[in-house]
Amino acid sequence: MPIQANHYQRLAEHFKRISHFEHFNNLGDWDINTMMPDGGSAARADAMATLSAHIHAMHTEAWLEDAINNAANESLTGEQKANLAEITRQVAQASLVPADLVAAKTKAAFHCEHAWRSQRKHNDWAGFAGNLKQVISLVREEAQIRGDALGIPAYDGLLEKFEPGMTSARLDTLFAPLRQALPDLIPEVMARQLNQPLVSLEGHYPADAQLALSRKVMATLGFDFSQGRLDVSSHPFSCGSAGDTRITTRFDEADFSSALMSTIHETGHAQYEQGLPADWQGQPAGLARSMGMHESQSLFFEMQLARSEAFVDLIRDDINHAFGSDFSTQTLYQNLVRVAPGLIRVDADEVTYPCHIMLRFDAERALIDGSLNVDDLPDFWSANMQRLLGISTDGNFRDGCMQDIHWTLGELGYFPSYTLGAMTAAQLKFALEQQLGNMDELIRAGQIHQIFAWLQANIWSKASLCSTEDIIASATGAPLSGEALLTHLRTRYLQP
Repeated sequence: MPIQANHYQRLAEHFKRISHFEHFNNLGDWDINTMMPDGGSAARADAMATLSAHIHAMHTEAWLEDAINNAANESLTGEQKANLAEITRQVAQASLVPADLVAAKTKAAFHCEHAWRSQRKHNDWAGFAGNLKQVISLVREEAQIRGDALGIPAYDGLLEKFEPGMTSARLDTLFAPLRQALPDLIPEVMARQLNQPLVSLEGHYPADAQLALSRKVMATLGFDFSQGRLDVSSHPFSCGSAGDTRITTRFDEADFSSALMSTIHETGHAQYEQGLPADWQGQPAGLARSMGMHESQSLFFEMQLARSEAFVDLIRDDINHAFGSDFSTQTLYQNLVRVAPGLIRVDADEVTYPCHIMLRFDAERALIDGSLNVDDLPDFWSANMQRLLGISTDGNFRDGCMQDIHWTLGELGYFPSYTLGAMTAAQLKFALEQQLGNMDELIRAGQIHQIFAWLQANIWSKASLCSTEDIIASATGAPLSGEALLTHLRTRYLQP
């Protein structure tokens, strides 16, 4: 490091300390969802609010602005300049929102999420709505502050937290081909699959056997258990820090495929985290680039890789050994790629999945601009599920607008990342195959590690040292678009 980089060095040391607090903040969230007793809820809410406020305060200390300005004039390497840019972005983002609002939102979100666990089970919309209103009110306040400061629409201010540089107008452009194609594509695929006999996977699959299978498949996917673990929660998620990556899944003893695919999805997230450059651990430039890039890795694992016939064949013996079954590769594959509109986003097939995301994108944008109120959310949800997928959720709040954890946590602006991730994953697959050859053939030849090595070189190692656009363009040779995803769907589901 250049000897004169004193201001930069001070900033780097400060953000290393911030990363330590964020590490325990992540572990606190993990514990809330996995092991914390119900009686700890009130005290944990206060503790997490205090910790969040402290992390926020560290991002907004008075000396940071001068240090950033002075560091910009120091002799820095290209990677140090990238890190300084990320430090600058984090400080600017944090400085927009008052500390008391951060603390209030954290506390309201904690109470909402904790109550949601039981309220969802009991289809208790009335109880949930009161908590959600508090969260949405605070998120609207945050969005307006961010939007006004940046000179952009309020909802775009939230997008900036998860997808730097992304706008709702750009999302409209990216989603337009999907909105146009899916209404015809979905019934076309379903009609084709009617001619393909489907052997049911119905049965009893003990949770402990599913857990063992999940761990076996995670190992096949390269997960390092010396730096992470798998647990159970009401909603699958991935969190943690470098060297300590936590993922969770949930089990349905009547359907092992749901937990298996959720585990694979979260393993994609975890592999991204475990593959980030060690040299930049604890620095903003060493973090994952965006949530869309994060979702591209989880969806690459779950959709592009795990739902390929070659991968199903690879893990078929593990599945049969776990449950004492005798499923053929074809039976398992046809079940995993079956397309049928359903209520639950996390269980949706890859053809109908974008519809779930576009519904949520439309809803949360309307919640932020005030054209939709929380009280009207169930009717909005049911009407749009009917329009997009032909399913009504009237009176079924549990499997309708109460099904996701994101809004309980105040994470509006996140949902578009899922479809951005699906687009990116498809584009990455085509680029990988241009360089390495057909992915199914690599798997059958015992070369699955080449796939992970390619992702490591082109995505994981880049962290936030480059922009999202530059990473995608460098890896695929083109800017992000929805065309690769549509080509992938038509190829997998409509070609012989």
